[in-house]
Amino acid sequence: MSDARRGQLYAAFVLHQRPYRDSSRIVDLLTAEFGRVSLVARGIRSRRGNQGALLQPFRPLLVAWSGRSEMKTLNSVEPSGESFALSGTVLLSGYYLNELLLRLTRKHDPHPELFAVYHATLELLHRGENQSRALRIFEKRLLEYLGYGLNLELTADDSQRVDAGRRYTYQVERGPQLSVAENAASYAGRSLLSLACEDLTDERSLQDARRLLRHTLDFYLGDKPLKSRQILYSMRSW
Repeated sequence: MSDARRGQLYAAFVLHQRPYRDSSRIVDLLTAEFGRVSLVARGIRSRRGNQGALLQPFRPLLVAWSGRSEMKTLNSVEPSGESFALSGTVLLSGYYLNELLLRLTRKHDPHPELFAVYHATLELLHRGENQSRALRIFEKRLLEYLGYGLNLELTADDSQRVDAGRRYTYQVERGPQLSVAENAASYAGRSLLSLACEDLTDERSLQDARRLLRHTLDFYLGDKPLKSRQILYSMRSW
């Protein structure tokens, strides 16, 4: 954050915001240059103007901030494109992406490639592309960019190539292991390879990828469940 230049505009998306004191808000942003940052938007709850209207999720923004303390002050915000119109379960999927980023990323840890894939995923959801496939690829890349990438092509014990025609269990932070049976804890080798190359064009691969990525994300998220995921799972299988 110390490298931010006063008055310089930076690309950003709003992940979350909450009231702060009488008339301000703390806004959590994802930026390409600085990663996740929290800024105070002072007087925004009482001030007339469009700043509050702009500070909404799923809208590309350009923002500037200043300050010497840990909590910086938002100085200006401008639109950098049209808001991605999401509704229904697609809107909840957008909030799911935001919650994942809030829970798994660290403040002031920049990942420009993660910013880019987040932007691209919102575009896919906005266009009505396969929602489940878009989410699975985002989850996979999020894990990669944060240093938790999945080993999907070599077995954990002996580094043998995964066979598309066989089944495997999966141990987080190690990889696949041959399974002697088809059960709820195993995955088709074909599905692992499909996820590795981000194909996921068949329903079986999508279902296996969904189970594997949820299992892996839960390992890093810990005991506190994602609110957005609970709502989505209550509505449909996605």
